[in-house]
Amino acid sequence: MSTGPGSTGPGSTALRERPAGAGTSNGGVPARRAVIRWSWRMFRREWRQQVLVLALIVVALAATVLGAAVSVNNPPPAHAGFGTAQDMATFQDGGSQLASQIAALQHRFGRVDVIENQAIAIPGSINAYDLRAQNPDGPFGQPMLSLVSGHYPAGPGQVAVTDGVAAAFNLKIGDQWRQGGQTRLVTGIVQNPQSLLDEFALVAPGQVSAPSQVTVLFDAPGLAPGKIGPEVQTPASVAATNPLNPETITLGLATVGMLLIALMAVGGFTVLAQRRLRSLGMLGALGATDRNIRLVVRANGVLVGVFGALAGAILGLAGWFAYRPHLESTSHHLIGAFALPWIVIGPAMALAVVATYFAASRPARSITRVPLVAALSGRPAPPKQVHRSAVPGVVLLVAAGLLFGYTGKSNGNGSGALTLVGGFVVLIAAVLLLAPLGLAILGLAARRAPVAVRLALRDLVRYRARSGSALAAISLGVLIAVLICVLTAQRYGNSLDYAGPNLASNQVIVYAAGSGNGPNGPNGPGSSVTPGTPQAQAATALAIATALGSHSVTELEQTSANLQHAAAGRSWSGPVYVATPQLLAAFGIKASDVNPDADILTMRPGLSGVSRMQLLYGNSGQGQGGQVNPGNGPGNGPGGATSYPCPKATCLANPVIQEVGGLPSGTSAPNTVITEHAIHTLGLTTGVSGWLIQAPHPPTAAQITNARLTAAAAGMTIETKSSTPSSAEILDLATVFGLAIALGILAMSIGLIRSETARDLRTLTATGAGSTTRRMVTAATAFALALAGAVLGTIAAYVAAIGYAFDNPLDGLSELTNIPVSNLLIILIGMPTVAGVVGMLLAGREPSGVAHQPLD
Repeated sequence: MSTGPGSTGPGSTALRERPAGAGTSNGGVPARRAVIRWSWRMFRREWRQQVLVLALIVVALAATVLGAAVSVNNPPPAHAGFGTAQDMATFQDGGSQLASQIAALQHRFGRVDVIENQAIAIPGSINAYDLRAQNPDGPFGQPMLSLVSGHYPAGPGQVAVTDGVAAAFNLKIGDQWRQGGQTRLVTGIVQNPQSLLDEFALVAPGQVSAPSQVTVLFDAPGLAPGKIGPEVQTPASVAATNPLNPETITLGLATVGMLLIALMAVGGFTVLAQRRLRSLGMLGALGATDRNIRLVVRANGVLVGVFGALAGAILGLAGWFAYRPHLESTSHHLIGAFALPWIVIGPAMALAVVATYFAASRPARSITRVPLVAALSGRPAPPKQVHRSAVPGVVLLVAAGLLFGYTGKSNGNGSGALTLVGGFVVLIAAVLLLAPLGLAILGLAARRAPVAVRLALRDLVRYRARSGSALAAISLGVLIAVLICVLTAQRYGNSLDYAGPNLASNQVIVYAAGSGNGPNGPNGPGSSVTPGTPQAQAATALAIATALGSHSVTELEQTSANLQHAAAGRSWSGPVYVATPQLLAAFGIKASDVNPDADILTMRPGLSGVSRMQLLYGNSGQGQGGQVNPGNGPGNGPGGATSYPCPKATCLANPVIQEVGGLPSGTSAPNTVITEHAIHTLGLTTGVSGWLIQAPHPPTAAQITNARLTAAAAGMTIETKSSTPSSAEILDLATVFGLAIALGILAMSIGLIRSETARDLRTLTATGAGSTTRRMVTAATAFALALAGAVLGTIAAYVAAIGYAFDNPLDGLSELTNIPVSNLLIILIGMPTVAGVVGMLLAGREPSGVAHQPLD
């Protein structure tokens, strides 16, 4: 009887093992399910280590949801005035052909919805309202009409009014209202949900006898408005003119924000993986493959992204529900509770998950490269050589400069958009690759530093995987802030094509009828009102000033003269008023402050030093009828269209320009004036073009509306402060943005780096180091990271700015001499100082459990 190993006889005593079933090399679905459960337990156990990443995602998602909702719903709806129709024909009066025109539209396109309006002035007021005939159950106009209380008018003797009309005539439901020789019963209060400023009295269809405007809503699918008639408009054509819609801008900002969060999260997940290094090593010793170990870290990243996205979306929705009533009152139209840009919110939530997944992928790959014995001992992997990333980083930095240079050279012809995006992508990649080089330079600086500073700097180099991503994120935040500051200073510092707010908040300009200025200028829609005499227009301006509570009314005069820059670059833009004694006195400028030989007075900094300036007058002037069109000159295009020097008979080359700081700074205000000396020398004539009113307080929206209606009744126009921000506002916001981003990243990064060096800190404390030394370590870490990020971000920003301006036909390298010194000093010196001081104050607490090593 055989008992050998190969025997299979009945007397054999050999035991057989059950054959192993065929399976995948990585354990298949059971193994993945097991490591995902282990990752979930690690997420619950280590949630405190990830709370900062979670908080960043929650805040970013909440800001995205709320910001997208506000930016999309704040403007009037794209279909405002159209209801549910796709086309709208507007006829300005009810002429004899109106009935035939409506019949033709109805015959051609089927259903139509006719809305008749008759403008009626409120007695004793400059306000007006519309007497409106509209069918509440019309096929297209129902979204433009809603019932607040009562019921709609059902017959010729009934009317429903808006709240504004009810307040103006002291009406309530059930009152008899005599209007236009007819008495009507007030049956309800109505409103236009798409425009709460729309004040009207609603009557039944056919009850408006003399309409001043008739709107016909209809659907003409597949036909362009121009093929139907000149009076036809469509909401699609309006939306097509705005490619940079709020959804696109918000999604772009959310993408940039998630990129910064991903960079910050890299350090967090790296620290988490390092803290769990022994556990991950034990998992590998038990047979887990590299793929299983990577899945542990990546699944943890996905969990962080999912929970952060859900919590952020819930917080954003709660903020939206709370803010929506206020937004309705400020935007003057009703907004649905769930009228949200889901096309932005959905991708933003997905971006949060994708960002944390890729942020966890880098430490997931790195952790699998650690040998098993080193992982079980808990030793971190040595950092990579710096030259591996420094050389490609420098190459990409140069490539980014070249791409920005091509973009600047093609400025104005629309062919640089692709290279602009490519330049930013390459620049961000260069910053990411150059961050380790910045840490290596910090390590070199540690050789002769005090012990505490040396420990801090060498820890930054030692734990480069954490500090490198933090430095890159800080640098990107600083890059954005510095680039905004530099480009803003470059653009706003141009004294020729002047940019900025048009007026101060308390200033109002009333333009004379036919002056060529304001909305009714040569490019405006015009006015059908016959203008009054100059004396009557002056009385109207004085009446507007009185209504605003102002007694400061300055007459604005102009001539046919205008300035011109006969060289390459930007050309002159803006009005040139006359420096009358009244105007100079209004701004506190004495006659002794003016150079007797000066031809031009200006507050634009640097204008007196611009070469090849010319003062055109006579037949070569820019004006028309003794007036100038402020802001409509060739200020947005390259100069050099006129020979230099110009003919003496109609032009004064190199006029004497004196800078006077007392003049107002608004682009529409008299910031540049021609002196009476130049007027007498050149034989120019003057004419009144408007009146500048300086009110004691900024006018309210109601005062502005009343002033505009008063001016329109006399064929005049007004101009008030626009929403254009000043350079100081943009610079301050950009600086605050850079500081907030950098300090927020530092707050998280310092905690992560110092938690990694907790063992060294215990050793340092055990050898007798006091709280001052521990404070110095934290302060030096914060200061060094902030300084390196500020320097790297500033260098990258100036590479982009110099490249863009190198061959730019409008804003060349000379414009970069307008350096925002104070803002750069705040970023380069103030931010590292604040980081160091805060680190010094908040650190120093003695570590708990100095005598023992905590178990992982």
